[in-house]
Amino acid sequence: MSPTLEAVLGGSSVPLQQSPDTQPPDFGPDADPIEVIRWALEAHPDLTMPSAFNLNGVVLLDLAVQAGYTGDVLFVDTGYHFPETLSTRDALADRYPQLNFVTLNAGATPEDGQTDPALYASDPDACCAVRKVAPLQRHLKALRPSALLNARSREQTADRAEIPYVEDGGARRKINPLAYWTRERLEAYAAEHALPVNPLYFDGFLSVGCWPCTRAVRPGEDARAGRWAGKGKTECGLWAGDNKL
Repeated sequence: MSPTLEAVLGGSSVPLQQSPDTQPPDFGPDADPIEVIRWALEAHPDLTMPSAFNLNGVVLLDLAVQAGYTGDVLFVDTGYHFPETLSTRDALADRYPQLNFVTLNAGATPEDGQTDPALYASDPDACCAVRKVAPLQRHLKALRPSALLNARSREQTADRAEIPYVEDGGARRKINPLAYWTRERLEAYAAEHALPVNPLYFDGFLSVGCWPCTRAVRPGEDARAGRWAGKGKTECGLWAGDNKL
């Protein structure tokens, strides 16, 4: 039987802390992400940022620093990351010393006993729950932030097509400054600012996850089509499902 997230966390995953009643301005589709982030920093001084260092995440880091963010950047080491992803993390940490890069589950490997080494193939939901979702949920349970700054955008998948700048629901508020940015705009920004984008991106890996469950995107597919291809799965469980952040 596959482990549940509740079992991994050692209890129920009920919401930890509801967002304050602070209402955001009426940000339009052309709002500057920096202004969205600045508002979020004022409304949520405990704002924290999870990241997997994909193109969206790299751009968001740069924008967040411009907006004055100096907090944590939370990365979960599943034990199955591409070496290029870990190198990108290190390059970003060197570039932005004002941020506190925190690697959760550091040093994980496929043989560390957290999961059966073949679980990703037989039950990818369970593998994600143990290796990615649970470490971040445990950390957030202790940290208790009222809001998360994240890099999702509407263009990535149909499931994200209507995300707003400020998203309520779940355990805490989610701030999505890049909600309306297209891939072309992200690419142009990264090039203009010489950002350290994961080199796999240029080989067609438009969204990079764990190596057993990620392939290059084919022409005409959305940016996340290479994640869990053929598994009927589009999200790891951080942003959708019963145990979403």
